[in-house]
Amino acid sequence: MSITAADVNKLRQMTGAGMMDCKKALTEAEGDFEAAIDVLRKAGQKVAAKRADNATNEGVVLVALSADHSNGKLIALACETEPVSKVADFNNLAKSIIDKAVASHAPSAHDLLAEPLADGRSVEGHIIELTGRIGEKITLAAYENISAEKVVSYIHSNNKIGVLVAFENVQGADVSEIGKDIAMQITAMKPVALDKDGVDAETIEREIEIGKDQARQEGKPEAMLEKIAVGKLEKFYREQTLLNQQFVKDSSITIRQLLENKQKGLTISMFKRISLV
Repeated sequence: MSITAADVNKLRQMTGAGMMDCKKALTEAEGDFEAAIDVLRKAGQKVAAKRADNATNEGVVLVALSADHSNGKLIALACETEPVSKVADFNNLAKSIIDKAVASHAPSAHDLLAEPLADGRSVEGHIIELTGRIGEKITLAAYENISAEKVVSYIHSNNKIGVLVAFENVQGADVSEIGKDIAMQITAMKPVALDKDGVDAETIEREIEIGKDQARQEGKPEAMLEKIAVGKLEKFYREQTLLNQQFVKDSSITIRQLLENKQKGLTISMFKRISLV
């Protein structure tokens, strides 16, 4: 059958795909618009499969806070190259995904990917379709959803790093400024856990082995290695767990002390950091 320019333009308006891709899809689908949309989706799936192992270190991180700042959500929509991260369709999709996260309160990335957007197709379906149109891998690289008495957010200036900090026992204090300072510290210092008890056993074991190897290379007696390694582990906790880190704006106090100075009993229950770099 004859595929008219009007038909091609109609499919383009429906899907955002290129003119030639729309014409090819309509021809393959013999003019059936729904079938043509399926053809375009399958093309996206083929591109996604072909580029599945490609690195996605570009993209955008977006945040959304509830009106009362008791809930925060972060997403990272990732792609392969910087030019794609600046494409309007890519950023519009990222905005649609964070809006859907807010509306649905999806508990996980898996659940968010299954959520329908305005046209009824899933978030994952839209990502696959855009993958086909743009021709490079696009993925929902991260999604975080946390609730607390107060949640403070921070997006780094390059829009590739985002942080959420959850505060408890606020007692009416304004934690916006201290929250931003701590979120910026998390951005820069990359703590592995909130406190000592949050460090996983594998990390602890690795740090002890590293400490032993360092001491051994320094010529320390074998009998002393374990004790030396435990001492080095304490240094690791001070440098790599948020509450025990020195505050970057005032190295005379730790983050734990900073909180206590702000409001007696003020605590952080968790933090989330997502990064595309």
